[in-house]
Amino acid sequence: MEGGGRPSALQAALLATSTALTALLYSVYRQKARVARGLQGAKTVRLDGDLRAVLLEAPGRCVPYAVIEGVVQSVKETLSSQFVENCKGVVQRLTLQEHKMVWNRTTHLWNDYEKIIHQRTNTTPFDLVPPEEGASVTVRVMKPLDAAELSLETVYEKFHPSVQSFTDVIGHYISGERPKGIQETEQMLKVGTALTGVGELVLDNATIKLQPPKQGMPYYLSSLDFSALLQKHESNVRFWKILTVVFGFATCTVLFFILRKQYQHHRERRHLKQMQEEFRQAQERLMREMNAEGGETLKNACVVCLSNAKSCVFLECGHVCSCNECYRALPEPKRCPVCRQPISRVVPLYNS
Repeated sequence: MEGGGRPSALQAALLATSTALTALLYSVYRQKARVARGLQGAKTVRLDGDLRAVLLEAPGRCVPYAVIEGVVQSVKETLSSQFVENCKGVVQRLTLQEHKMVWNRTTHLWNDYEKIIHQRTNTTPFDLVPPEEGASVTVRVMKPLDAAELSLETVYEKFHPSVQSFTDVIGHYISGERPKGIQETEQMLKVGTALTGVGELVLDNATIKLQPPKQGMPYYLSSLDFSALLQKHESNVRFWKILTVVFGFATCTVLFFILRKQYQHHRERRHLKQMQEEFRQAQERLMREMNAEGGETLKNACVVCLSNAKSCVFLECGHVCSCNECYRALPEPKRCPVCRQPISRVVPLYNS
């Protein structure tokens, strides 16, 4: 604690940082909990012949947040993999990612660094259909790239290492960057993949569409079944809740420590004022007695016990106000009873 009982700059910064982190974690926890509650309240519908009737009975022919499970089927043409034969899909993502080592001037270590230098995503319209063949009902999936969880399978991955000469190696050490190579990846949402869609289900003329919801809830196209998807989000909520509680406890601990120090400082100041007041009253009483009696004995009496003669000279302040017994009884660190300055040494007083 600094003078006046104020918290130090380090304590104030620690409290502010801990409070900000707790507030941030609580905000993330609330957002995750809202998503989990939304998933729990989503209406599960079956992809069968009764689906159209369910939507006809719904207000506005729309279920605002619905869960539906089906199999991916392309509407027209499919996308073919560039690297794998007979691999067909409806979403294709090609990625080129640079890998290199970067010298950290603070830690004096080489750290891995990854950067996407090119990415292209191709899509084609697709439906969700029941697993059973021959079913007539289909659900058109709209805006699949807007989904929070779009489950793409990695069908091809290859790393192309960098070829470096001796001169390149020296230049890389001087520049602080050492290229490792380029990783080429192809991901696809393949035809026939079992998919769980969570979003707004609407009957538009004769077409049933699954699209991003309008209430701000996330849109999902996941390869997990709905129970696994819900369990994943509930586990995520518990994780953020634990982090929030831990940082909240740390914030309360720091705040308690600061308040405790302030209380102790306030109590010490109150005790010091009380001692000063008692000393002042004793001085006034001594002066009254000296004026009333005029005795040399009271004039030379110790200001602490008022019975023994003064026998100590306190340095560096120079006050003569205490006997040797009362000086030894002073609490550590010893201070002059008159001016409260520290006593560096004591010189005996001899009365002739």
